[in-house]
Amino acid sequence: MGQQFQYDDSGNTFFYFLTSFVGLIVIPATYYLWPRDQNAEQLRLKSLRRVHERCLWYRLRLMKSQQSIVPTLKKAALLLGWAVFLFLAYKVSKLDREYQEYNPYEVLNLDAGASVAEIKKQYRVLSLKYHPDKGGDEAMFMRIAKAYSALTNEESRQNWENYGNPDGPSATRFGIALPAWIVDQKNSMLVLLVYALAFMVILPVVVGTWWYRSIRYSGDQILINTTQLFMHFMYKTPNMNMKRLTMVLTAAFEFDPRSNKEATIRPTDNIEVPQLIRELGNINVKKKEPPFCYPYSLKARVLLLAHLARMEVSEELEEDQRFVVRKSPALLQEMVNVGCQLTMMANNRGGFHAPRLVSIENCMKLSQMVVQGLQESKSPLLQLPHFEEEHLRYCISKKYKVRSIQDLVSLKDSDRRNMLRFLGEEKYDEVMAVLGSFPHITMDIKLQVLDDEDSNNITAGSIVTVTVTLTRKRMSVSWFRVQLLPKPSESPQWFQQGEANKSRTKVWQNKNKAAKKVAKSKKKKLTKKKGAGGMGQQPKVEKQKQANGNVAGNEAVATTKEEDEEASDRGSDSDDGEANKDSPSERDEESDKQSDTEVDEIAADDEEQEWKALQQSIQRRERALLETKSKITHPVYSLYFPEEKQEWWWLYIVDRKDQTLVSMPYHVCTLRDAEEVELKFPAPSKTGNYQYSVILRSDSYLGLDQIKPLKLEVHEAKQILDNHPQWDIPETEEDEEDQEDSDGIEESEDDDEDND
Repeated sequence: MGQQFQYDDSGNTFFYFLTSFVGLIVIPATYYLWPRDQNAEQLRLKSLRRVHERCLWYRLRLMKSQQSIVPTLKKAALLLGWAVFLFLAYKVSKLDREYQEYNPYEVLNLDAGASVAEIKKQYRVLSLKYHPDKGGDEAMFMRIAKAYSALTNEESRQNWENYGNPDGPSATRFGIALPAWIVDQKNSMLVLLVYALAFMVILPVVVGTWWYRSIRYSGDQILINTTQLFMHFMYKTPNMNMKRLTMVLTAAFEFDPRSNKEATIRPTDNIEVPQLIRELGNINVKKKEPPFCYPYSLKARVLLLAHLARMEVSEELEEDQRFVVRKSPALLQEMVNVGCQLTMMANNRGGFHAPRLVSIENCMKLSQMVVQGLQESKSPLLQLPHFEEEHLRYCISKKYKVRSIQDLVSLKDSDRRNMLRFLGEEKYDEVMAVLGSFPHITMDIKLQVLDDEDSNNITAGSIVTVTVTLTRKRMSVSWFRVQLLPKPSESPQWFQQGEANKSRTKVWQNKNKAAKKVAKSKKKKLTKKKGAGGMGQQPKVEKQKQANGNVAGNEAVATTKEEDEEASDRGSDSDDGEANKDSPSERDEESDKQSDTEVDEIAADDEEQEWKALQQSIQRRERALLETKSKITHPVYSLYFPEEKQEWWWLYIVDRKDQTLVSMPYHVCTLRDAEEVELKFPAPSKTGNYQYSVILRSDSYLGLDQIKPLKLEVHEAKQILDNHPQWDIPETEEDEEDQEDSDGIEESEDDDEDND
């Protein structure tokens, strides 16, 4: 039995292949590319309209969503693909089955199991009808004769039953689902040309372009050449002021048309850029140091400074300015990362000066300035809508002294309305709505040394873990109080909504207070039991405190006097009753035993709590490694930033005295409501008290940064015991073991002799 390979001459099999191929493309493409979130985006923008209506990014996004034809083109392409797929499926359903099981009874129009007489009779009838000499169909007559032979001839019948064919086993045929014209000699050159174009030109170009692009960018989609540029200048200038930092930022290769196709140099730049330079003033134009003197760097610097000064530019330069401003926050984050890397290299290797803390913090401050479109010396109040330079004199007057967002928030509503009387009612409500949407972050700091027996004892050289719990609320919910406003009905809508949210949390707060009262009552009961044990308990509690350094021990010692007073106030009747039952010596022994058991129970509870806390910390770190959170938090209110910016933060620890970083800045990109961040750093090698600062800095808002002090008391490291008691094995034990082994052998020999 041989094998035969043949192409599909009729093209029927090719339609099966083509239908499957189109279906594999159309079905997943519809799932991933169908613009089903268009309505959701419109609803989201509608919900943000009241606060962000005046923001540049909001107006651009709204205009883009209304004018964009991309969703329509996607729908049209996908519908066309489905039309092709359905047409091919319909055509395939109409194709006749070429390969069918051979059944001679069906050919002769007989039921299975018909007798030989019936077969012969039917054969004569059909032969007279389809015989070629009678004008019948020759092909049909041959099929009838083959079916008759299969049912009457013994050998043909066995072949049919065994192989499905009266003629015996036939060659296996393999069909190739491609039309025969592909291998036709006439079309060979065309087919080879298509193959060569697809696999030797298009595929290498696509793969090469992807590879060339991937090796030029880092993981954060920043050009590697830009990262090297930042590293060079931050190493060269450890103490970098804001002017120098702006020059380094705008020298990034992202703004060079030779490295980035999105950047452009226009012929009109030779006229418009010098005009902006004259309006801006001194911006180090004559500096000949490359790459600051290159045209692309000078143009980017001028456009960025014009953005910070909130200057109007021409329509042609406006598009280029938006490109520069949009790229700047990511580049500044890369500069922060570079500064941290140089700091770690200086701490580990030494030999060169690390960037100063002021340089890294200037990068963070410049990010805030770029997002808000404000210069360094400007007031943070200019982030709010309808605030202009001439309005600030009402705020900084001797009566109000409002210089920051916090000062404006803490004013009474009557004073605030009187101070902002230059605004109408509608503008005032809009300003208050924006102010109420600003973030207010609370920081809870916990200092400990993980994976240590005494987690509260910080020793020299140990790894200190500072766990910072960040809780984010709207400013209207967090800072405004009901008593600041005369009447709730006169409060603006943003305030009433915030107070409604606060009122819903009062039940939760009452529950916490009730739980605290129950805990205090239980604690009092426990202390009363301890006080009943007599004065002999106090030294044992003090020993426990000295051994473990436990806070519970401190509380127990601090309350012993109160316990004694409570015990003495109970009166002499109960004392006399107890004296009648037991003797004083027996009572003292029982009190000592009771105090010992209670102290042991307290120590066991503390160890169990520490163990649970350690297990929870490990599980939390494992979940953090496996969990991928979305970086979409809250949209930033920015009047002049051309793109929707999410609210992110930097969290780090510094030593203000030495102006150095203690822990590397952690970029918090997933803070929606609450988040826990662990900052680790090695404790100083010398003992003593250290004053650090935990800093939370926004990358988008001016004036909302927070600083909290962190006191660190470093003790001497525990000495490693070379001769620990558990490792001391006396020599006598080895002699005793040898003696036992020898005695066992002698006894076994004696037993053998007895058996013999």
